[in-house]
Amino acid sequence: MKRIIMMVLRNLLFVPWGWFMLNRYAKNVDNYTEGERYALLKKIVQRANKGGNITVQSYGVENIPNENGFMFYPNHQGLYDVLAIVDVCPTPFSVVAKKEVGNVPFLKQVFTCMKAYIMDREDIRQSMQVILDVTKEVKAGRNYLIFAEGTRSKNGNHPLEFKGGSFKAATKARCPIVPVALIDTYKAFDTGSIEPLTVQVHFLKPMYYDEYKDMKTTEIAAEVKRRVEETIKEYGGWN
Repeated sequence: MKRIIMMVLRNLLFVPWGWFMLNRYAKNVDNYTEGERYALLKKIVQRANKGGNITVQSYGVENIPNENGFMFYPNHQGLYDVLAIVDVCPTPFSVVAKKEVGNVPFLKQVFTCMKAYIMDREDIRQSMQVILDVTKEVKAGRNYLIFAEGTRSKNGNHPLEFKGGSFKAATKARCPIVPVALIDTYKAFDTGSIEPLTVQVHFLKPMYYDEYKDMKTTEIAAEVKRRVEETIKEYGGWN
């Protein structure tokens, strides 16, 4: 957490423009288009990464569908994951986040700007409503990110089981599923060092509806995890 806190302090609290604009957009979110809000977040995140000595290397940006209405499914290493993806993803997207991180300073404002959904996993009715709402929005052309593990892995680049239920919104929306492999993003908060850090974000080839329409959600989850793990191994993150 030390590195993230330092990033925020250096680039938001000590740069009045960033902190002021983030709060302004968060408090008046409906006054700005999704494109405007996402452009602001990218600028703030990129400045924060620079101040935190973090370089985000992106691969496979060409795999992001040209048509909106798709869902990202990355492995989950921690609080920094979404920020790493925002840094390099050219297309606006929103997030389904768990309740536990909904009030984390800075991330709270980021999620508000993204019009993210906060899911209470202990409230089945609320969780189902989130799935229905996300399905509706994806069908209407918004893009979403869900962490299929449900919680972050505490084993570095080795993902936990991908849960089938996380793919219900995608299957209901019949949208492209874009696996995303994250490598070394956990180091942004698991280490207190401010030494230069390079993390990797890999956008993998999407699974379109015709490919997964006859699969159970548990089978989709296993296949997405397999592709993510293969990429992590290929790019040296498995050790």
